[in-house]
Amino acid sequence: MTHLNSLDVQLAQELGDFTDDDLDVVFTPKECRTLQPSLPEEGVELDPHVRDCVQTYIREWLIVNRKNQGSPEICGFKKTGSRKDFHKTLPKQTFESETLECSEPAAQAGPRHLNVLCDVSGKGPVTACEFDLRSLQPDKRLENLLQQVSAEDFEKQNEEARRTNRQAELFALYPSVDEEDAVEIRPVPECPKEHLGNRILVKLLTLKFEVEIEPLFASIALYDVKERKKISENFHCDLNSDQFKGFLRAHTPSVAASSQARSAVFSVTFPSSDIYLVVKIEKVLQQGEIGDCAEPYTVIKESDGGKSKEKIEKLKLQAESFCQRLGKYRMPFAWAPISLSSFFNVSTLEREVTDVDSVVGRSSVGERRTLAQSRRLSERALSLEENGVGSNFKTSTLSVSSFFKQEGDRLSDEDLFKFLADYKRSSSLQRRVKSIPGLLRLEISTAPEIINCCLTPEMLPVKPFPENRTRPHKEILEFPTREVYVPHTVYRNLLYVYPQRLNFVNKLASARNITIKIQFMCGEDASNAMPVIFGKSSGPEFLQEVYTAVTYHNKSPDFYEEVKIKLPAKLTVNHHLLFTFYHISCQQKQGASVETLLGYSWLPILLNERLQTGSYCLPVALEKLPPNYSMHSAEKVPLQNPPIKWAEGHKGVFNIEVQAVSSVHTQLNWSAVRTHCHCPGETSTSGSLRTSCGTTHFSLGSSANFSQFAFESVVAIANSLHNSKDLSKDQHGRNCLLASYVHYVFRLPEVQRDVPKSGAPTALPDPRSYHTYGRTSAAAVSSKLLQARVISSSNPDLAGTHSAADEEVKNIMSSKHFHEELALQMVVSTGMVRETVFKYAWFFFELLVKSMAQHVHNMDKRDSFRRTRFSDRFMDDITTIVNVVTSEIAALLVKPQKENEQAEKMNISLAFFLYDLLSLMDRGFVFNLIKHYCNQLSAKLSNLPTLVSMRLEFLRILCSHEHYLNLNLFFMNADAAPASPCPSISSQNSSSCSSFQDQKIASMFDLTSEYRQQHFLTGLLFTELAAALDAEGEGISKVQRKAVSAVHSLLSSHDLDPRCVKPEVKVKIAALYLPLVGIILDALPQLCDFTVADTRRYRTSGSDEEQEGAGAINQNVALAIAGNNFNLKTSGIVLSSLPYKQYNMLNADTTRNLMICFLWIMKNADQSLIRKWIADLPSTQLNRILDLLFICVLCFEYKGKQSSDKVSTQVLQKSRDVKARLEEALLRGEGARGEMMRRRAPGNDRFPGLNENLRWKKEQTHWRQANEKLDKTKAELDQEALISGNLATEAHLIILDMQENIIQASSALDCKDSLLGGVLRVLVNSLNCDQSTTYLTHCFATLRALIAKFGDLLFEEEVEQCFDLCHQVLHHCSSSMDVTRSQACATLYLLMRFSFGATSNFARVKMQVTMSLASLVGRAPDFNEEHLRRSLRTILAYSEEDTAMQMTPFPTQVEELLCNLNSILYDTVKMREFQEDPEMLMDLMYRIAKSYQASPDLRLTWLQNMAEKHTKKKCYTEAAMCLVHAAALVAEYLSMLEDHSYLPVGSVSFQNISSNVLEESVVSDDTLSPDEDGVCAGQYFTESGLVGLLEQAAELFSTGGLYETVNEVYKLVIPILEAHREFRKLTLTHSKLQRAFDSIVNKDHKRMFGTYFRVGFFGSKFGDLDEQEFVYKEPAITKLPEISHRLEAFYGQCFGAEFVEVIKDSTPVDKTKLDPNKAYIQITFVEPYFDEYEMKDRVTYFEKNFNLRRFMYTTPFTLEGRPRGELHEQYRRNTVLTTMHAFPYIKTRISVIQKEEFVLTPIEVAIEDMKKKTLQLAVAINQEPPDPKMLQMVLQGSVGATVNQGPLEVAQVFLAEIPADPKLYRHHNKLRLCFKEFIMRCGEAVEKNKRLITADQREYQQELKKNYNKLKENLRPMIERKIPELYKPIFRVESQKRDSFHRSSFRKCETQLSQGS
Repeated sequence: MTHLNSLDVQLAQELGDFTDDDLDVVFTPKECRTLQPSLPEEGVELDPHVRDCVQTYIREWLIVNRKNQGSPEICGFKKTGSRKDFHKTLPKQTFESETLECSEPAAQAGPRHLNVLCDVSGKGPVTACEFDLRSLQPDKRLENLLQQVSAEDFEKQNEEARRTNRQAELFALYPSVDEEDAVEIRPVPECPKEHLGNRILVKLLTLKFEVEIEPLFASIALYDVKERKKISENFHCDLNSDQFKGFLRAHTPSVAASSQARSAVFSVTFPSSDIYLVVKIEKVLQQGEIGDCAEPYTVIKESDGGKSKEKIEKLKLQAESFCQRLGKYRMPFAWAPISLSSFFNVSTLEREVTDVDSVVGRSSVGERRTLAQSRRLSERALSLEENGVGSNFKTSTLSVSSFFKQEGDRLSDEDLFKFLADYKRSSSLQRRVKSIPGLLRLEISTAPEIINCCLTPEMLPVKPFPENRTRPHKEILEFPTREVYVPHTVYRNLLYVYPQRLNFVNKLASARNITIKIQFMCGEDASNAMPVIFGKSSGPEFLQEVYTAVTYHNKSPDFYEEVKIKLPAKLTVNHHLLFTFYHISCQQKQGASVETLLGYSWLPILLNERLQTGSYCLPVALEKLPPNYSMHSAEKVPLQNPPIKWAEGHKGVFNIEVQAVSSVHTQLNWSAVRTHCHCPGETSTSGSLRTSCGTTHFSLGSSANFSQFAFESVVAIANSLHNSKDLSKDQHGRNCLLASYVHYVFRLPEVQRDVPKSGAPTALPDPRSYHTYGRTSAAAVSSKLLQARVISSSNPDLAGTHSAADEEVKNIMSSKHFHEELALQMVVSTGMVRETVFKYAWFFFELLVKSMAQHVHNMDKRDSFRRTRFSDRFMDDITTIVNVVTSEIAALLVKPQKENEQAEKMNISLAFFLYDLLSLMDRGFVFNLIKHYCNQLSAKLSNLPTLVSMRLEFLRILCSHEHYLNLNLFFMNADAAPASPCPSISSQNSSSCSSFQDQKIASMFDLTSEYRQQHFLTGLLFTELAAALDAEGEGISKVQRKAVSAVHSLLSSHDLDPRCVKPEVKVKIAALYLPLVGIILDALPQLCDFTVADTRRYRTSGSDEEQEGAGAINQNVALAIAGNNFNLKTSGIVLSSLPYKQYNMLNADTTRNLMICFLWIMKNADQSLIRKWIADLPSTQLNRILDLLFICVLCFEYKGKQSSDKVSTQVLQKSRDVKARLEEALLRGEGARGEMMRRRAPGNDRFPGLNENLRWKKEQTHWRQANEKLDKTKAELDQEALISGNLATEAHLIILDMQENIIQASSALDCKDSLLGGVLRVLVNSLNCDQSTTYLTHCFATLRALIAKFGDLLFEEEVEQCFDLCHQVLHHCSSSMDVTRSQACATLYLLMRFSFGATSNFARVKMQVTMSLASLVGRAPDFNEEHLRRSLRTILAYSEEDTAMQMTPFPTQVEELLCNLNSILYDTVKMREFQEDPEMLMDLMYRIAKSYQASPDLRLTWLQNMAEKHTKKKCYTEAAMCLVHAAALVAEYLSMLEDHSYLPVGSVSFQNISSNVLEESVVSDDTLSPDEDGVCAGQYFTESGLVGLLEQAAELFSTGGLYETVNEVYKLVIPILEAHREFRKLTLTHSKLQRAFDSIVNKDHKRMFGTYFRVGFFGSKFGDLDEQEFVYKEPAITKLPEISHRLEAFYGQCFGAEFVEVIKDSTPVDKTKLDPNKAYIQITFVEPYFDEYEMKDRVTYFEKNFNLRRFMYTTPFTLEGRPRGELHEQYRRNTVLTTMHAFPYIKTRISVIQKEEFVLTPIEVAIEDMKKKTLQLAVAINQEPPDPKMLQMVLQGSVGATVNQGPLEVAQVFLAEIPADPKLYRHHNKLRLCFKEFIMRCGEAVEKNKRLITADQREYQQELKKNYNKLKENLRPMIERKIPELYKPIFRVESQKRDSFHRSSFRKCETQLSQGS
């Protein structure tokens, strides 16, 4: 330590110094609910064990604390406390995305109108702007933008600006670690406290009957019908008026205040719907059966008037007389049940939960696996809130209006439960039992936390207890239905006596009205009755005797009395219960006494020194009892002289139950834990073993045995407590009872003052005899203990559990320290004991630590050296223990899975043990133990993930030590650096920066062996992290997550640690963590790829790795798909630069945690050191750092505030399904995206580690978060958004700082070109994210500095980056935020100025800016052209104010460029207007693209924009066509540049794909020379760009179902790939081709191509469109009404529905007949039309649907003007339309350029129809496999007898006679031949049908055959009649007329018609 400089020493001390120990042994007073603690009566010599118990109940807790402990309280910044208000200190970050959201809705309000599209095809790119830019007001300009400042000063200014207003603690903004990943902490056990169940307050308000004639007494108690158990003691209440109380004055000597209570607090631990509150009412004993006594109450009504008044007075007098005589006896009268099921709301109870472990005393953190269960249970058991009691149960007042009369022979509890069960089932009870009308009002509510003026069951006042209140509340003791395992914390010693039944049937006649007097005696004399019986209502607090109620004339009465007795603390054999039986004479006989003695019985309280409880059946002695009777039990009294006279010959006739509720007496016969005896166990054979605190020192021999025995019993106890099903455990499996015992109760004994010197003979000062165990009996007992693994179910009281054995050991072993003895016993234990010790090692470890702490505290050795604190032997023992536990862990891990959990728990226990030892023992010693542990594990474990996981868990715990930084000597790292890293702090001697020192700097960022030696724990942790990241195998990703979160939580705790606030401390800490940077850089290829996860916005720039996941058509995806860019400079993460290895990818959260650590180090480390380090890095490493920053940018992108109402579960579900389908489609591999997915999918060759469905982990969390959002309030969401906004800003600013460092460090280097690209890539990428204005301001400043510093390089080398840069800067020029806009303008202006400056690169920048704008306009939906115009105006202002440039052509060029941009903006405005009309919009985009015919780059951009729009509308074929056109354009230019045989020869090569592509051929070479600067410089004008476009087109064709075209496209791609030897790509391509051909084979006729409609627009409202006709291509199965409805609705919205009309027919429209104010639309279905010669080439279904230019529709008409008529007058007009381009094209509607019409005469119509019919038949016959239904349908239509206008009629009309006109001969003959073929086909069909039909269709077949024959017969004469003239050559046919007999006949026909008309 000596060589630390003063500053470092000071730092070390601030962080809590080494030597000063941080142990704090605190005595905390116990919390006591009552004013005075509950204590036994004074002045009595107590038994030692009772004294110890009482001592434990009132003694303070002893807790060992550690100062600065990393307890959640101190570093609680993150979790609670200041985190709550933390957000108030944060500035609000403004994000444009959020300002837009607010202003959006207003825009949508106004009505739409149709905008007329004027032809823009003539408009070149540079026309005069629609409105002058100069008319606008420019934005505020940045000052001193144009001043000349040196680059260095500029950077300095930027840096200063960035340093202000930064958030000090990065981790305060970052969400804390996921519960699952958090470092294990030991939950502080709950402080043992008195158990209170759910408390309800019951107030009795009034009790009234119809007549009031006597005093009545109420008592209430709770009963559980299901469990058949009384679950509370009785509460007695007197609601009588003072008049009636006066009747009894003679019998009440005094009235204690406590007996006046009228409200009771009941406690219910296990609520259930079966709980009833039972009210019992007694009255004073009088003569007569219960029924007779109750009669007045049912018969007399007070309302009856005079007569009944007299009766009542008479009855009152009677009552007064018997009250005076028999006032101290009671009789049963009535009772009433009140169900509490509505109170304990059952629906939420889930009563079925059977696994109610221990409900109570559950530790604060439920065990992970059963978290849900335990939560359910504890809710059920412990909180009424959950059970619907607190929340929805307001105070309710209940009234009971009728009571059941008590039945004299059914008074027992058994009967009561039967009654209650009946009552619950139905109200049948009312019919069987007589009821008495009355009224009892009571009020039930949830008891408040604090009740004023309340008494405990022992009548002790509870705090707060005001002096003056008269009526107190009483707490009623609960008898829970099941055992509640909570340690006792107060002295309680109560006995309940329940007399049940007496059988005196065979007894003499005198015994009829029987009562029992019950007394608690401390001797046999009558005066020995103790006043310990609790009184009832309105009487003294304690009584000496009580009487049971009398059942009139019943010789074997049942009793329901409950006698509550306060047991004396010191019980002797003389204490007993005495029962005296009397007959009470109710009639007053002269001179006879009221009581007649019948007999006695008794029950001794102690038997074998144990409290007597349970059920007894006692004999009754009929005479006075003999002396010393109480020494024996009544059943076993020895024979007396004279003998005792017994009833029924000493048989048991009196049933009684006795129950104790005591915290000082155990009640079971034998218990593994003598709850409070100081005694590990007790057997009747070897007597009792008790050692009081004054135990003398044993000779060593026996003490060794003894300590072993004591130790074994402790082990047995620990084992049985852990194995108990009823006791709760925390998440480390630690038994909560034991945990709180060690934490609060356990203490070393106070050193006895009077211990005799060792070696003195064994003196036993106590008069009672003590036995010490010899070796054998000790063994016997311990084995017995081990067999008795059960723990007594009487509350295994905590305080006692251990005071038992431990203190034994402690007291005996005064020669040896407790911790030494314990360690020794742990080492020497064997067999089962040893196994248990290590299984529950945590307990023994904690005992050890606590005793060591107390030892250190007592010895006051804190000043002495740690080394000498503990003996060497003890240290050896500890070493042995750690080794044994380690090997035990290793052994368990090798075993099958289920042992792993045990191993994990032991591992955690061991880690905590060593963690504690670091505060107590010599640290070197502990470090050695840690080293042993690590080495031992790696030696024994082969499975890497398990090994790393174990060691990690272990190290994470150690690293959470509060002195972790000091343990790591973090202030030493100054020495490792060549110079002190903080020049500001210590002397700056870094002038001699030799290469040696450079090496040292580099090594600071690596995990070197020196580092590991110097910073031991951190070194270990980093080693594990590196191993985890490097590992592969099953389950590794979980381990990686753990490793990362370990480092993350450590850094987070430093960051938020108040001791580490000073920046210089943070610099040191960051220096300690520098090697982490190296590790992160090595893990680069494993980081989650956020581009894939995020496809919301298209991203510019990026390598293939990142891009393949992006949206459907992506600016750069084409390149990406094209694969390893052949002749492109690669930029960014191309994994080939890394050694090829199979990596296990990290998921998003893990990556994010790792990244935040990286950023923290970069933020807090010494910046000059980082620069030095960067300066020495090789360029590959630097590129890695840039890649890392690139990932960071995406990683911390601001995601915005999701409003809670948007997410609904349905939506979630739906999107999940869609997601699953999409994933599946992608994984089946449609396209590059699919390939990407497959590459990331499980089990592929590249990343085999992925099989842990990592992909979905993230999604789950994503949905989880979305779901959680539902419950958050707006304020919470705002607060979250505020914090995450600040996090995004801070993270990005750190990234920016880092880039500045890289730029500054590398400006000295030569490799700046590649670096510059990398830096730009990161900057541009960050601009592409949603950023706050704060960040943008700094980012643009940095960009300007870059432009100023490296302008030339930028424009020469980084062409692509430059394009992206222009794009992003322009995008921000259209921002709605003024700040952002002015920054972006300044940057853009500077960009132009510098590009003009050096190399006159302005042309290229101009081009790039123009293209950027074009693509921005085409795609960004939220693009605002007004803002952009403002920006253009601002740039103009800059150029005008720029004096330096005025003399150059620059300003004019700028103006020209701006004008250009403005005209593009004009297009945008237009596009905005047509947003709703997709056809119009595409037309506009088409024209814009056309206008750029001379500017290939821009045309390409617009074609891509169109493709994007089409894809959105799911017009995949059109989108593909756009890309094909784009590719043709590229091919044209490539063929001009280079002449490679494998390249397509311009657009000609694309003809097979589409005939339209020829429009891309360059008009002439002089239009554009491709070498001109700035032209065709885009990334697409390369071979890989071409391949990319084509591949993307192929994907889209495939999606659109045009598989044949896919083949054509690949025909162009394959030669290029072959030329480049791209075999992997070829494999992929061929597999795609195979898929395409498979699809053709499988889906041929199932494929759907378009449906076509002719749409004509008429009316001046349409403007340009008036009288235009188009062919529209609609999706495959669009019906006419659909398109008609769509267009009508759309134009209806534009012009008003009343002005739009759809013309329903297809006849030519006569403009003159139309209403000029209306807009007419004519829609007709059209079919593709081919000439006959074409049909020869168009064979397949695809060919008939592709490359279509001609369409036909038919219109039937007659000469009279009707559309339809008779056969002989039916004409038909066929109209053929020719479109301008062939379908499919780059848009979905094409205008019609030509229209031809043919008219068919009736006979020609007939010929057409018959041909069609014949064709149908032929198809049906030849179909394979045959389709009988189809065949029968066609046949039926052909030969069916009833076919109207069927074949027969046609024949009769046209073939019956030979026509007169010779011109029609040919037609006649043709029709005849048609019929001939037709009838032949019918015959074939009938035959075929015969083969296909089933038996049940025979008749049908015969019918068909008959019809066929009939038709054939009818047709035969007509078919056979030939026209002879046709077969004689009358004249020679001229050859030229033969071309198309069709056409000539049409023409003839037309002439005839015209003549005829």
